[in-house]
This record gives sequence, structure tokens and C-alpha cells, in this order.
Amino acid sequence: MRAGSFLPWIEKESRLQQILFAGLIIGLALVPVLGWIYPYFIMQALCFALFASAFNLLIGHAGLASFGHAMFFGTGGYLCAHALKVWAVPPELALSFALIATLLLGIIVGMIAIRRQGIYFSMTTLALAQMLYFVYLQSPFTHGEDGIQGFPRGHLLGLIDLTQINAIYYFILLLFLLGQMLIARIITSPFGDVLQAIRQNETRAQSLGYETVRYKWLAFVLSAGLAGLAGAMKALVTQTAGLSDVHWSMSGDVILMVLIGGMGTYLGPILGAFVFAAMLQYLSVLGQWVIVTQGALFLLCVLIFRHGLIGELALRLKRNL
Repeated sequence: MRAGSFLPWIEKESRLQQILFAGLIIGLALVPVLGWIYPYFIMQALCFALFASAFNLLIGHAGLASFGHAMFFGTGGYLCAHALKVWAVPPELALSFALIATLLLGIIVGMIAIRRQGIYFSMTTLALAQMLYFVYLQSPFTHGEDGIQGFPRGHLLGLIDLTQINAIYYFILLLFLLGQMLIARIITSPFGDVLQAIRQNETRAQSLGYETVRYKWLAFVLSAGLAGLAGAMKALVTQTAGLSDVHWSMSGDVILMVLIGGMGTYLGPILGAFVFAAMLQYLSVLGQWVIVTQGALFLLCVLIFRHGLIGELALRLKRNL
């Protein structure tokens, strides 16, 4: 169907998500001005949202379920924190170092895991992530269970003091937007179309002449780099980097974020990440019962919102056309 005629439902869904995303960005830009929500909470949610979107690029568009994606998130945080505290580099260099290093890590892990199929791929990523976790537990530069704490945020480009709440907030928002723009460009490009074809029927994609292993490997590397950037952003916001971000449970958390919002949708992981961050922030008084609440929410999504919040909205839109 051509653009001049009535749009199919999938295009209307995309347009709806664009409108909602634009509204979200306007609202986020006004947070420091209005003062209704604590900016620190929003910044953490933005870091989780970029992490979830990076993971959704892998599982929602390439059909690869990694159980060890926390290795990239945590590694990005550690490297950014180390660069800021020990090397005393500017924040833009620390973030760039974390991004490049996690891209390289993604290249290595991807070369090992990507030729495995299904559960074997998932378990390979989990095994590699657990190996890296124990390396970080024993490594001197991570300070073991204490983590890296109390490092300065520095001055962006030597001019902007990131100790100021508004400065760090808008910097994190800018990085989030750049990451989302890159992801949107990937999934709407011919490369993204091939990933969708691989997800739906890899054998057919191979019969059409596509080197599916190379496409999946590249998607894995891109997802790893974006996850590492998200981890570095979180370390910059919280001024801490610890084992919790590289633990296998963080890999489970990002899966939960994507499933809550809607796997394979653009806004779904962002919404799921904000729901997850809100649970951590406002249900902390429940102590260990937060985990039970997360499990109940996951069960609710599986039983009632099988396609996630955004996914269910898209299906209802389809039925009404």
C-alpha cells in the first residue's frame, strides 16, 4: 500500500508510537522545570530504558535471547567508573572508552556464542557472563564486593559541571535520545528488515542469499555496545559501579523490562524500564517482597498482557481498523 493511500495498521501503530515518544520527550525535558518528579529517579530510568531498548534490538528484532546481557551493562559501568576515578579523564572520554570496550567485548562474545541456536545460544551467553562475573569479583580494579564508589563526574568538554543536577540530567537525556535515534535507524533500515526476516524464518532468509550468522553477530555487537553505554551512564549518575550490575539477575531484570512493555515494539522497552525503575524506587519499603512483586507482575504480563503493554495496545488498534 502506497503512502498516499490509507495507511495499514502497522504504519498507524508506528505513527502512534512516534506521537507518544514525542510527548514523552517533551515531558522528560520539562522534569527539572516542573519539579514534579525527582530528576535522579528519571535519570536511572533512562539508563534502564536504553539498556532495555538495546536488549530488545537483539531479542525483539533478531530473535536472539541472551541470558548474559548484564555482562555488557556492568562492564560499561566498571570501565567508566575506573576511567573517571583512576585516570581522571573527562566524562565524555570515560563514556567513549566504555562504549568502545563493550563493543570489543561484544565482538568476542558474539564470535563464540552466535553460531549456537536457541537455548544453546542463551546458555552460552549466560556461562560467559558468569565467568566474567567471577573475574570482576576477584579483580583488583573492581574492588570486589565493595565496587568503585565516590568518583567525580567531572566537567563535560571542560566547561559543564556535571555535579549540577540539571546539567547531568540533560546530558543523560541527550545520550538517551542519541541511543534511541540509533536504534530507530537500525530497525527501520534494510539491515533491520533482514533481522526481522531472520527472526521469522532464518532458513528462508538463508535461501534468499543472506549470511544470517553475520547479521546476527552484528546485531549482537550493536546491542552489546548500547548496553555498555547504558551501564556507563548509570555509573555516571549514581557515582558507583558494583557487582549487582553484572550479576545474572540483572540479565533477568532486562528481560522483564522488555516483556512488560512489549517485545519487538519501539516504546515497549522504554515503558517497561520506567515501570521497573518505579518498582525499585517506590516499593523499596517492601524489602525482599519487591522480588515477589516483580514475579507477580511478570506472571500478570504472561497471563493477561502476553504481548506487553504497548503490544496489547497495538493489537487493539489493529482490531479497531
